[in-house]
Amino acid sequence: MTAILPAGWPRPKGYANGVVAKGQMLFIAGMIGWDAQGEFHTDDFAGQVRQALANVADVLREAGGAPQHIARMTWYVTDKQEYLAASREIGQAFRELIGCYDIAMTAVEVKGLMEDRAKVEIEVTAVLPG
Repeated sequence: MTAILPAGWPRPKGYANGVVAKGQMLFIAGMIGWDAQGEFHTDDFAGQVRQALANVADVLREAGGAPQHIARMTWYVTDKQEYLAASREIGQAFRELIGCYDIAMTAVEVKGLMEDRAKVEIEVTAVLPG
């Protein structure tokens, strides 16, 4: 995959403006901050992000992929201010579980998610080699 940065544009912080990739596409449904048994272990925003990212990584591995194959992420957050306040912890979890910032990303504040306790939902498109 190759991150795209148009000439003269400043490099974005924590994401890519665009990504070019070739391979088999994997679409991962929105992952929230519960474990494989559907249980929440925290109501902490950063804790739920960490779990949602771990869930993304689990699905990637099951498909034969890895975090570096992620081309696009869409984050749905229930509270923009809570997201911004947890940015340091979110960044740490992102670096540990995903690692790469050359991902086209969008974050959207929403009124609510289908699971009442969920504070974040992360949807992913990955391109697996081959």
